[in-house]
Amino acid sequence: MPEPVRIGVVGAGSIALRGLLPHLTQDDVRDRVVVQAVCDPVAGRAQAAAERFGVPRAFERFEDLLAEGGVDAVTLASPIGLHYEQARLALEAGKHVHFNKTMTTTVAEATDLIDKARARGLRLVASPGQVLRPQVQAIRRLVAEGAIGTLCWAVTGAAFGTYHERERVRQGPDVLSNIDPSWYFRRPGGGPLYDMTVYGLHELTSVLGPARRVTALSAVRLREREFQGRMVPCDADDNTLILLDYGDGLFAFVYGTAAGGVGPTSFFGTRGTIAGTRLNGQPIDFPGREIAESDPAGHGALWVLPHVVGPHRGMEEAHVFEDVMQLVDWVRDGKPSPVTAEQARHVIDIIESAFRSAETGAAQDLRTTF
Repeated sequence: MPEPVRIGVVGAGSIALRGLLPHLTQDDVRDRVVVQAVCDPVAGRAQAAAERFGVPRAFERFEDLLAEGGVDAVTLASPIGLHYEQARLALEAGKHVHFNKTMTTTVAEATDLIDKARARGLRLVASPGQVLRPQVQAIRRLVAEGAIGTLCWAVTGAAFGTYHERERVRQGPDVLSNIDPSWYFRRPGGGPLYDMTVYGLHELTSVLGPARRVTALSAVRLREREFQGRMVPCDADDNTLILLDYGDGLFAFVYGTAAGGVGPTSFFGTRGTIAGTRLNGQPIDFPGREIAESDPAGHGALWVLPHVVGPHRGMEEAHVFEDVMQLVDWVRDGKPSPVTAEQARHVIDIIESAFRSAETGAAQDLRTTF
């Protein structure tokens, strides 16, 4: 049998403490993946996380993890604005890479990493893996088969609200519970598009494929936020409205806003509507639907993912764990993942082009496909 993939967790912040480390240190995955090292620049945080989760090595410097951590792959749970440089260094060191969303902040960065990985025979998996969900695949089939007639438009998006300020790992007195969320509100890589709307964009493009053109309005609506009694300056756009052109009169509305929302990702046609997982108000059938509907707490939608079994169903951020396991299976068993860097790059193209459209007042042709 192949040896377990030795992985390094880069960043011991919210996503690592609530999701990556709890999932990846469970006994049921030790034959496939072992967390070999964790790093974080905050003094003492990586060591504290390593002790809590039984990780052998802890580092403050990412370069030291690459050189001395004994890892085959890394999962980047660092601020999005750091992903490109860290992934570049990892690839140059011969490591496979999983990106917690979003992969990079620009198309040029994403393309450079894709080219570097291909040249070195290394694997990239970029969250979020919405394409894995059987619900999304069922919606894709229904739309293609004309279940709602001629598709006319779609909508998706998300709002920041105060989610990050209120996360449980940010309210305490020690290094594992006082994690500062300020980077979510600052450039590069901050804002709801890169952090939250990215899920809807991956779902939208999984159903409809690549878009062609973008028009947008975008600005900073909240210039500062309060966190633990201090004011945090904000310079990342937090209020963006996007029109996507798919060609032939098919459009989509996408939002990443400071507050508010319009419900689940929805598709509107001449003979009906798909809203979330309902077709004209009735539940959509898909493999594992009974499992998905069995959790009264509402987390069952993630239980249909292939690796979310046993103890993982009771843990936070199960979808992130699934995406990491996609990389593990690819590296260990040679099983390519449908969660591709090319689709992630196209979503980045949409976001980057939206900002450029808002700045110039002109529609922007997208440069990528997948």
